[in-house]
Amino acid sequence: MDKRLLLASPHMSDEGYELEYIHDAFQKNWIAPLGENVNEFEKAMGEFMGKGYPVALSAGTAALHLSMILAGVKAGDTVFCQSLTFSASANPVAYCGAKPVFIDSERETWNMDPAALRRAFALHGTPKAVVVVHLYGNPAKLDEITAICREHNVPLIEDAAEALGSTYNGQKCGTFGDFGALSFNGNKIITTSGGGMLLCQTEDEAKHALKLSTQARENAPWYQHEEIGYNYRMSNICAGIGRGQMKVLPLRVEQKRAIFARYCENLKDLPLTMQPELPCAKSNRWLSIALLEASCGVTPGEMLAKLNEAGIEGRYLWKPMHLQPVFANCPFVSVSDTPVGDDLFARGVCLPSDTKMSMDDVDRVCEVIRGMF
Repeated sequence: MDKRLLLASPHMSDEGYELEYIHDAFQKNWIAPLGENVNEFEKAMGEFMGKGYPVALSAGTAALHLSMILAGVKAGDTVFCQSLTFSASANPVAYCGAKPVFIDSERETWNMDPAALRRAFALHGTPKAVVVVHLYGNPAKLDEITAICREHNVPLIEDAAEALGSTYNGQKCGTFGDFGALSFNGNKIITTSGGGMLLCQTEDEAKHALKLSTQARENAPWYQHEEIGYNYRMSNICAGIGRGQMKVLPLRVEQKRAIFARYCENLKDLPLTMQPELPCAKSNRWLSIALLEASCGVTPGEMLAKLNEAGIEGRYLWKPMHLQPVFANCPFVSVSDTPVGDDLFARGVCLPSDTKMSMDDVDRVCEVIRGMF
């Protein structure tokens, strides 16, 4: 029986870099949310990103939460957030007691539509922050979105959880906003088992984030607290995995893009399209996404069922946040008669994009898909 092909799973280095750093932490007894691995992981990420001040945390969601706190989001405030995304982009808004206004996508990147963002400002006034997402690693229209935020003097938070290694005009995604959030969950392009990182534009903000992530203890001889803190700091063990993973990150981006290119070539004559990319952008292609033509006679559910029968894991696109019961009472802004995010969700399929897959494995997926048309 053929092996089961996974959507995306952890991929440790062939060289064993991760074990080397973990072993070192055990030898030195640095089994804590601080230590050499944490410091060096942050340093390596800062060098890779090219700008910003990284703070290693327990999750990408923690990075988004701290971003909002540092941006001054408080109870009763409004935050504009991309609707077509994973719930972790929006949940921290609720953590702060604020109210999200969800923004529809555009078709060139599937990310936040600048026109809808402008309309949201006109309809709902000035928010405390804007959260843009680089969906499945694909960079959003950052020139337009950053310009709108600057025009209104509103902090921009980049949810780059899926976009580590993606670039826009040669600059790394996650470094355009006032704050950027990365994720190292097990299915991301690199992993620390669980973990994330906050990218700040100033050293003072990074220091404040570090303080908040370690229960906000003040500089006093006893445990003194003047603001609410959180247990969000990354473990030194997890950071050891991250240090090793950084050594293979450029390779993982190449592998993801090669998988995507193979899908494009093998499926080009079928009634579907792959997620587009702006000419100035380079997506890490964390997941390869196929969009079925409305008249093709095959639904995402049917395709996922057929793939599953063949031992292949796939997934629906993220269900937009404005369609989620938990956010049913939140405003939604679109400039389309039929919301773009709704249409993408109704027709999209996430295809296996695991970097341990061979090109023969990709061909196997394509063979199953071709058999449906």
